[in-house]
Amino acid sequence: MRETKMDDGHYFMTPEDMLELVDDNTIMVVPTFGQTFTGLYETVKPLSDALDTYEHDTGNSIDIHVDGASGAMLAPFCAPDIELWDFRLERVKSISTSGHKFGLSPLGVGWVVWRSKEDLPEGLVFHVNYLGGDMPTFALNFSRPAGQIISQYYNFLRLGFEGYQRIHSACYDVCEDLVKALNKFELFEFIFDGNRETGIPAISWRIKPGVELPFSLYDLADRLRTRGWLVPAYSLPTSGNEIVIQRILVKQGFTADLANLLIADFQRSLDFLNSHPTAQCTADDAQSFDHSGR
Repeated sequence: MRETKMDDGHYFMTPEDMLELVDDNTIMVVPTFGQTFTGLYETVKPLSDALDTYEHDTGNSIDIHVDGASGAMLAPFCAPDIELWDFRLERVKSISTSGHKFGLSPLGVGWVVWRSKEDLPEGLVFHVNYLGGDMPTFALNFSRPAGQIISQYYNFLRLGFEGYQRIHSACYDVCEDLVKALNKFELFEFIFDGNRETGIPAISWRIKPGVELPFSLYDLADRLRTRGWLVPAYSLPTSGNEIVIQRILVKQGFTADLANLLIADFQRSLDFLNSHPTAQCTADDAQSFDHSGR
């Protein structure tokens, strides 16, 4: 796997980045439609257009898989006029998304949709007959619980298009309120401001260049954790690993009232850190929470 670079002012894969890395051994290009690090969508159509030119020049045809982990369950409802990113682009052969993110279902459910049956190689499918008749499956393991799938099915029936649109739009509205409130501190430069046309309902920021503070974003994240908030601070990957940012993700249930409480705790935390200058937290110091449950 070849990863594109991320550095100051350069937060998602561009056609130029991609073309530096592809060759005649490349199986596919995978843009992330809703990055974990920043919340930004990686634009798919410019990548597809660049691959069209690349094929014309070299004869090498490279397909695209869209990792729509979050964005594929957001853009259809909240940004229907966004630049093409889906099967309307001929080069897009498959799209994945996660029901446990903005499908609003329990952890563990997600799916992949292929453009056509021919785009899923038969060698990746195995067949069993011990349940009576042929049963093809494409999964890492055969036996698994179905509760998450049932929950997702219920959400589709219960919410429908209008329900998902209403819930996700409310999340974007909360992002807008948070950006306005955080701007008043005059400390943060936004990497992503939660714009529904360019990313998921999340906001990410760094400390403004030139602003001198007696604390780091790791300290701020650590202090907010004492108030019950997980607002992680982390470094960007690859060449951007010296850039430290912080992020808020807004999902169903994060109301405007909760946003006001969070901003109040931001103020308390900033007041405390400004009046109690100490040795700054490092990334290791701040990692008291991790997703593995250890």
